[in-house]
Amino acid sequence: MEYILHLLILVCIYVMLSQTLSLTAGFGGMISLAHAGFYGMGAYTAALLAINFQLPFLLALLIGMLLSGLLALVVSTIALRTIDDYFIICTLGIQVIVFSLMNNWMSLTKGPMGIPGIPAASIFGFEFDNKISFLILTIFFTAIVFFIIRNITKSSFGRVLIALSEDEIYTKSLGKKVYFSKVASFTIGAMLAAIPGVLYAHYISYIDPTSFTVDESIFILSIVIIGGMRNLWGSAIAAAVLVFLPEALRFLGMPGNIAANMRQIIYGLALIVMMFKFSQGFLDRKKT
Repeated sequence: MEYILHLLILVCIYVMLSQTLSLTAGFGGMISLAHAGFYGMGAYTAALLAINFQLPFLLALLIGMLLSGLLALVVSTIALRTIDDYFIICTLGIQVIVFSLMNNWMSLTKGPMGIPGIPAASIFGFEFDNKISFLILTIFFTAIVFFIIRNITKSSFGRVLIALSEDEIYTKSLGKKVYFSKVASFTIGAMLAAIPGVLYAHYISYIDPTSFTVDESIFILSIVIIGGMRNLWGSAIAAAVLVFLPEALRFLGMPGNIAANMRQIIYGLALIVMMFKFSQGFLDRKKT
């Protein structure tokens, strides 16, 4: 039971990450490989503030969102002066820089040794110190993130994002603020990505840079693509599948000397099949 609860918490975290990236990549048309960096910003901010200053969970959450948003604002202001593939490369560069800071700024982040002893999340004196209570907390924030993104995408601002992702030149000719819309979308997505980062830090109670690598950004982007670029419910289903599938493969009973490699091969083949079978995502692309 504890194992299932753990996986459900991870699913919720990846649902939030994929849906926040969907706002940027799906609706805004900006493929980003820096999302794990913003995720990590939230986690490290929460860890450092909780351990060094004993700040309350909600205050650390707010500060983590603001710092991630500030970084995204600076990054997007520069990176969005490029287009298409060059933008992706810029975000990849930012991801590498953020990871390097986490890995080498020993006096602040403790580098590869990580930060242990992160206390359990506490709100108004109630501690979420077991998996059931933390799952409830995570579901609550997942619902909030979904509600915020769904309302953004259904608004006039969301329609501008969809239009510019389809035809930026035409959208600009209509007098829409394309550059501002892109910066705003990127920044909001990064701020919301800090939320699962804060939750992850308080849940695991230990963080290190290996949780926030380029591979993690690619994994989050994979969830968005498989679920459907503009499909929030599809992202939720894809997150559940991609979290549960590797764990399910552990129970195939393969010989120990080949089990790990075979699991990776089967997992890779399953991803390829899903991409061919659900080329527009698990659900109809227009539905959110």
